[in-house]
Amino acid sequence: MRLKDKVAIITGAGSGQGKAAAKIFAGQGARVVVAEMNEEAGRETAEEVTAAGGEAFFYKTDVSDEANVKALVEEVQNRFGSIDVLFNNAGIGFSARSRYKMASILETPLEDWNSILSINLNGAYLMSKHIIPVMIEQKRGSVINNSSLNGIIGVSGADAYTASKGGVVALTRVMAADYGKYNIRVNCICPGAINTPMIQEVLSDPEIAKNYEAGPLGRVGEPEEIAYAALFLASDEASYVTGLIMPVDGGWSTV
Repeated sequence: MRLKDKVAIITGAGSGQGKAAAKIFAGQGARVVVAEMNEEAGRETAEEVTAAGGEAFFYKTDVSDEANVKALVEEVQNRFGSIDVLFNNAGIGFSARSRYKMASILETPLEDWNSILSINLNGAYLMSKHIIPVMIEQKRGSVINNSSLNGIIGVSGADAYTASKGGVVALTRVMAADYGKYNIRVNCICPGAINTPMIQEVLSDPEIAKNYEAGPLGRVGEPEEIAYAALFLASDEASYVTGLIMPVDGGWSTV
């Protein structure tokens, strides 16, 4: 029970990596807050966790809306009295191509640029802004930011997404420097291609799929493989780990 009695907020926990993390964290004893914009998906995750014997509740959350974020934090404090783990997982990517243009900066409309950054980068900022004061008062906490390989290497074709994820990496480093003195650890995961709804459409293209499978392990990853990395960073086993930028990509970024 590596997270026994710890309160963990997971944004974007309605699907993919966030849903996997909710289940795994709860299985390790955490009280999980499913912070998800999609009400149906969020409730489903919370119900699945509860049915498996874990503890979770759903709170409809738009991470780009500060008032909504503040209300979430207040609700969690009223329920549990503490917040031990924040997994800033919510984000939009290739699955949102019908709403936002994924392209070079020359082809990306300003409105789409701002919308992508408002969720992927501002969301991590707002959640951290309102939860870190709770952790400072407790003198403990673990923040895990979910970035992307796009945040640490140049990947053409989705420049707003890449800029947002690069911002998450930089934000992780400065937060780790700022809040370590309060026993708050801040780390970042950079997933490679993970088998989630976000990239299913992309993986349906054989040429793109072949590129993603070109790493040493020769395959795309599974959501649980990101969730277990987050579990380590959330747990006391990582008590001397902060400021880490951790690629979880099957070695793709090394070749």
